Amino acid sequence: MLKGTFTFTLQALLLSLMVSCSTKTQEADTAHDKAAATSSGDIKLMILDPGHFHAALVQKTMYENVDSVVHVYAPAGDDVQGYLSIVESYNTRPENPTAWKQVVYTGEDYLRKMLAEKPGNVVVLAGNNQKKTEYIKTSVDAGLNVLADKPMAIDTESFELLKEAFASAKENDVLLYDIMTERYEITTMLQRELSMLPEVFGTLQKGTPADPAITKESVHHFFKYVSGMPLKRPAWFFDVTQEGEGIVDVTTHLVDLVQWECFPEQVIDYEQDINITGARRWATELTPDKFRQVTKTAAYPAYLTKDMGKDSLLAVYSNGEINYQIKGVNAKVSVIWNYQAPEGAGDTHFSMMKGTKANLVIRQGKEQNYKPQLFIEPARGTDMSAFEKALKANLATIQQKYPGVDVQKSGNAWTVVVPESYHNGHEAHFGQVTEKYLQYLAEGKMPDWEVPNMIAKYYTTTKALEIAKQTGNQASRK
Repeated sequence: MLKGTFTFTLQALLLSLMVSCSTKTQEADTAHDKAAATSSGDIKLMILDPGHFHAALVQKTMYENVDSVVHVYAPAGDDVQGYLSIVESYNTRPENPTAWKQVVYTGEDYLRKMLAEKPGNVVVLAGNNQKKTEYIKTSVDAGLNVLADKPMAIDTESFELLKEAFASAKENDVLLYDIMTERYEITTMLQRELSMLPEVFGTLQKGTPADPAITKESVHHFFKYVSGMPLKRPAWFFDVTQEGEGIVDVTTHLVDLVQWECFPEQVIDYEQDINITGARRWATELTPDKFRQVTKTAAYPAYLTKDMGKDSLLAVYSNGEINYQIKGVNAKVSVIWNYQAPEGAGDTHFSMMKGTKANLVIRQGKEQNYKPQLFIEPARGTDMSAFEKALKANLATIQQKYPGVDVQKSGNAWTVVVPESYHNGHEAHFGQVTEKYLQYLAEGKMPDWEVPNMIAKYYTTTKALEIAKQTGNQASRK
């Protein structure tokens, strides 16, 4: 797959298509050849059941070596129409419009139709998470590469299926990858870089369950704006059996960052390196009016009846916390979903990495005007003069990779000053992830640590959900 350069003549292509119909083995070989064609720049996207706006964000920009014709397979309905509308807004925007040509098939047999036609070699998935793992497994079994939005698994059963999917992807020589946008947020990138400077950070502390060495907290909102327009969420988004609980959804990003920052390019073996010490979950309650506002749906669908309480309040288990040890380091990740952000605010992120010489802290609160800022806070008892000297001496290493980044002293800490050009926004990160995936496709492989670490990540989240359910429900948040 994707190794070397393939040039198909029309005759060879017709021959391969004829042969592909003969046996299942030959059909798999043809799928392999189609995937291999991406090395010559012939990457063709197929969008499968796009129920989440993240599917459209992958197409917010054009990519070199990616065909502008995109084949969409989905059931008819609001989900696919919403996706198509967003992509059309990118095609018609005044500045830097995209040029996607959407070929759309809607019908109940959309999955069978995609597998029968195979007009592309990369499947993009972002939608109903109850179906997603099965979509992934079916696609890689058919010899197709997959770029999937998080989460790729939302419970123990789907985690086991995901492991099978990774094994199938390896057997079929295709690449299965999830969209980890938060790796491309500049303060997170710099937090990682600074943690790899021993003279500044020291070494990562071990911490304790009560005082973890790394903490990541994320606050999200049901009602928000995407590409300047109020986001309409599908009603199923509020059914945790379809979307997944918060502890297995957004926390996917946080667990990924713990692994990516604390153990850069190291393999995480979930059976040996992960030990969950505690987990909890709780609900955010929505009124019928708020539900109607964000979904444009007049009433709760029947599948949400199970989650309704007094005064028709809908309990959505979108909040969760995981305390765990990874390679002996204590970590805590948590996610909170509120209905709507305060004026001028949006989704926020807090992160702390505790080193023996300094803590690296990302804050995004009111004092930071709701924009993420990174702080370097020396450990107690530190010789501040010597620390400042070491910091400035090591800053050159950061500046070589990120020109213009500087530090500014404020009291007993330093603020990392980041040029505005690096703050390109969450939506732009989808393009950056896609570029990385395209690089992996061109190379025909991913780094050795990516697959085991994806498996470790989804083990952590799904096992935590299992533990949290055993612990019992927590108080709701309105």
